[in-house]
Amino acid sequence: MTIKHNQQIQHNHFRKDWQRRVRTHFDQPAKKLKRRNARIEKAAKVAPRPVDKLRPIVRCPTVKYNRRVRAGRGFTFAELKEAGIPRKLAPTIGISIDPRRQNLSEESLAVNVERLKAYKARIILFPRNAKSPKKGEASAEEMKKHRESGHEDKVKTTKSHFPISNKAVFEEGKIADYPSEEGAYRKLRVARSDARLVGKREKRAKAKEEEAAASKK
Repeated sequence: MTIKHNQQIQHNHFRKDWQRRVRTHFDQPAKKLKRRNARIEKAAKVAPRPVDKLRPIVRCPTVKYNRRVRAGRGFTFAELKEAGIPRKLAPTIGISIDPRRQNLSEESLAVNVERLKAYKARIILFPRNAKSPKKGEASAEEMKKHRESGHEDKVKTTKSHFPISNKAVFEEGKIADYPSEEGAYRKLRVARSDARLVGKREKRAKAKEEEAAASKK
């Protein structure tokens, strides 16, 4: 039965102990500090390795957003093969892999291969056994040099060393796929208003000319 006007509420079942079921978030500042401390502890624990893995550069889905780029889930096997990195070695040196992803263009393949090569050139692999390092691993002298330079404290995340930006890139007089700062939307709005007000502006200019001609007489 629906309630109309200011009448008594029928069958009011207000007997649940709702105070025990209320969820509060007064611990939000403390949780924030706890997550921060956990990140710092993890960075110290895995040092000199980075905290996060290297991610590929991919396009955002749908026509509306595909002009932007973002970090993807993982690199494809084709990208790893072009960069000369074995697929079984990649996860062990901080490179994420997505076996489902495919390269649908040569541009995306080339960009991510260059990203992998840059990472491979900068990475220093510490051997499991320092006395007998394997092929591609750092020698004792390289490890000593790396520790003395203080890079272990600097390398915390791959995002800072391999960032992904969406700034406008100008190449040979044309704008690349990234969004520009020319204000195309503003130009369209101004063009629409000019087309709409052309009659009023002509009438106003004609009235000013007639007033000027009348004042001269």
